[in-house]
Amino acid sequence: MSENTQVLYSAENGIAAITMNRPESLNSLNDGLAEGMIAAIDKAEADDSVRVVILTGAGRAFCAGGDLGFLKSLNSFPDASGFIARAGEVTRRIYTSPKPFIAFVNGTAAGAGVNFMLACDIIIASEKAKFTEAFSKVGLVPDCGGMYLLSKAVGLNKAKELMLTADIIDAREALRIGLVNHICPDEEIKAYVMELAEKLAARPTTTLAHIKSITNDINLTLDGVLKKEPDIQASLMLGPEGCEGMSAFLEKRPPKFK
Repeated sequence: MSENTQVLYSAENGIAAITMNRPESLNSLNDGLAEGMIAAIDKAEADDSVRVVILTGAGRAFCAGGDLGFLKSLNSFPDASGFIARAGEVTRRIYTSPKPFIAFVNGTAAGAGVNFMLACDIIIASEKAKFTEAFSKVGLVPDCGGMYLLSKAVGLNKAKELMLTADIIDAREALRIGLVNHICPDEEIKAYVMELAEKLAARPTTTLAHIKSITNDINLTLDGVLKKEPDIQASLMLGPEGCEGMSAFLEKRPPKFK
């Protein structure tokens, strides 16, 4: 991957970490950050040793949304449309990746930052975090998939309320409405996220990929899921992951998935 200091990447023991690294602007989104995130996600996808990905931000914010100074510099329709498409590609790559993503929300998540967070599979937030779909305050609509993802998380009417009003909510309210999975004190959150990542890294990768793919497919009905289950489950039962998992259970030992 080419050098891009706006995004930091590391991988160790099956866990990759992607860090948005524009702390001076609260990790606000510009072209360099969007392109760096896509490249980092691609790197994690291409590395078979990576089993889970953590997405976080440097400094005191997760991501404060679009860099308005940068957005104002996009003075042609192709430039503006192209950037929004690249930003949306970040969401698509996270959401469709076969690898589980954990959002480590260390601080403020606003606008596109909320929507990158929602694209992840499990969201862990600091008790001090704040959340807002801020777009309507500046005359814009939610991008990066927000108009799709938010209602899946909190329900249609609550999603419309948050998007129309652009109200700011705190971590406890975010937990109450289902916007995040868990909240933690600042001094505990990193250890909690790492413990969760290690747990997911020990799980069978193909199994997790199927769970993510099926549950993220909004077009599937119950009948559609039931039609997919026999082939998927049979392939797992007869494959290395299912065989190891069932054998380990019967032999009363921890499974060793490869």
